Amino acid sequence: MKMLEELVSKETLIEIGQVQAAISLLDEGATIPFIARYRKEKTGSLDEVEISLINSSIKKYRDIEKRKIAILKSIEEQGKLTDALKEKIDNCFDAAILEDIYLPFKPKRKTKASIAKEKGLEPLAALIFKQQERDVLSKAEAYITDEVPTVDEALQGARDIIAEWINEDMIVRGLVRKQFEQCATVKTKIAYGKEEDKEAQKFRDYFDWEEPLKHCPSHRMLAMRRGEADGFLYFHIAPDEEQMLDILQQRVIKGNNAASEQAAIALKDAYKRLIKFSIELEFRNLSKEKADKEAIDVFVKNLRQLLLSPVLGQKPILALDPGFVTGCKLVCLDDKGTLLEDSVIYPHPPQNKKRDAEDIVRGLLYKHNIQTIAVGNGTAGRETEDWLNSLHWDKKPAIFSVNESGASIYSASEVARQEFPDKDVTVRGAVSIGRRLMDPLAELVKIDPKSIGVGQYQHDVNQYQLKQSLDETVVSCVSQVGVNLNTASKHLLMYVAGLGETIAENIVQYRTEKGGFKNRKELLQVSRLGEKVFEQSAGFLRITDAENPLDNSAVHPERYTLVEQIATDQHVSVTELLKNKEIRSKIKLQQYISPEVGLPTLQDIFKELEKPGRDPREEIQAFVFDATIKTIHDVRTGMVVPGIVTNITNFGCFVNIGVKQDGLIHISELANKFIKDPNEVVKLQQAVRVKIIDVDTQRNRIMLSKKQAE
Repeated sequence: MKMLEELVSKETLIEIGQVQAAISLLDEGATIPFIARYRKEKTGSLDEVEISLINSSIKKYRDIEKRKIAILKSIEEQGKLTDALKEKIDNCFDAAILEDIYLPFKPKRKTKASIAKEKGLEPLAALIFKQQERDVLSKAEAYITDEVPTVDEALQGARDIIAEWINEDMIVRGLVRKQFEQCATVKTKIAYGKEEDKEAQKFRDYFDWEEPLKHCPSHRMLAMRRGEADGFLYFHIAPDEEQMLDILQQRVIKGNNAASEQAAIALKDAYKRLIKFSIELEFRNLSKEKADKEAIDVFVKNLRQLLLSPVLGQKPILALDPGFVTGCKLVCLDDKGTLLEDSVIYPHPPQNKKRDAEDIVRGLLYKHNIQTIAVGNGTAGRETEDWLNSLHWDKKPAIFSVNESGASIYSASEVARQEFPDKDVTVRGAVSIGRRLMDPLAELVKIDPKSIGVGQYQHDVNQYQLKQSLDETVVSCVSQVGVNLNTASKHLLMYVAGLGETIAENIVQYRTEKGGFKNRKELLQVSRLGEKVFEQSAGFLRITDAENPLDNSAVHPERYTLVEQIATDQHVSVTELLKNKEIRSKIKLQQYISPEVGLPTLQDIFKELEKPGRDPREEIQAFVFDATIKTIHDVRTGMVVPGIVTNITNFGCFVNIGVKQDGLIHISELANKFIKDPNEVVKLQQAVRVKIIDVDTQRNRIMLSKKQAE
């Protein structure tokens, strides 16, 4: 175990003591948000990213250890396990090299080499491979039999055996692997007969493409692989073949005679037929893993920003799911997001019932005392916003455009059917749009994160890793914000660190039966919620107007006694301590440091006492598009217009400027300085001013610049 911890420390560049503490807590069942927030003294204040790195690294090395056990068992069963070989395997912590060690012992199906060995040609192969024999033909004649009728067949069989030996040579494979790492190129060609295929045109950039593998960014790698998967591209990874063979000959070829010539032929066959294919497959997988990781990282960053995007808060809302022919479905929600009423209006062609629509909207706003309107940004969204803004208002409501990506998926889901069994999908979609404005996090947790539409190539990456990363991100965001125990939906509660779906359902059932929670300790009465789950989750759950004011804070129940002692020392109640800043300012934290509680935890507690239960998210601000542009045909090069960042990739970001097609700001056009990551200068849902630098109406593409608009 100690060896693995040292490897994790070296890989993550985190101190060994911190690594050991984090692994110990993870093995005890602690969640990453809990460790990061409430076990800072043990880990040296590691954050969630560092703990996640440690978790991923230890899992990888433990998987290698499991593989070692299987390999040792296999070799031992063959009676070929020596002390030296066992030591070699025990000391190997690289998955690829471990498989190289195992390769000569790996049970094989019938191969050219095994067939040649069955024909008795292994001694001839050994003789040739020594490369000391000048008269190879006469030596080969001795192996002519009914099964091997000619000298050529005897030599071919011997070369097949030599090729397998070369393929199983760890040093040879290491040389090839090193050359792939340093010099391999990625090459793509258009598949035969697909040149004129309309679907193939989206891969036009890769019809004849070549670049060094080590410089190929994840979005290009995934695009090329998608083109291959769809049958439009041929895709290969390999170093220069002649250069590779020259390097291998220096390792394998030892003489200049007839035997050496046969060995050289076998070497070329070994590389082209066995090694190249094997190592290319390995690097295809490695490059895919690297591209997947980068793409998932992009998705995770975007999802985190979206989940933590500015909120309207608990205010009544009129929400519209816009449409032309089918009309605009609208709903009224109270400040808790409860559906009060729904209707439909037809302010657009072909009906053009603008007067009726206006009367309905005004009537509902007045009836339910609503000052905020949420408009979905899909079909007819811009037109609906313009129509609402054109009306004459005594007191104009705040009008917000809401990203409705995934709303249609929610509206047709089992979750939506359970919430609104008697309403159609358009009503459910409008409710989702309104609730997203009120609290994006609480609403978006009901939707598969892949459907939210922030990321790149999310359907091409490893789906298990994507789901795991996205779920961890949602848990992290929910834990960061905190959850109202008495009002949160099951779908929000299930993402609280330590809970899960079953316990979330049990919490909802308990509060329905009991009329809500009065304190955090009451959680222990919930079915299947034991001490460990309570420890992990309690600090992230809030109870407004609780018996104990600390229950509406991020202070963990395990530290209530400490806070009460601090209040007692100041001769005040906990409630007074929370309210009185002057009293708190006199407290010296150092006097409360103990073996269990250090300064980091004390500082966290006092930050929370200043604003218990505070929401870390910003308040949303209204945004207005340029009124002169409605479609891509209104967009002209040189225009400077406002926009909203809708998606961030590792090559730039996409911006909604009020037309149906988002524009792209390439990373080189984001700032007047070199940046590695677009997140350095922009964030999701950010309002930006951009300059139009190119418009391609045929391909429906708009190129933008942020730096030229500044």
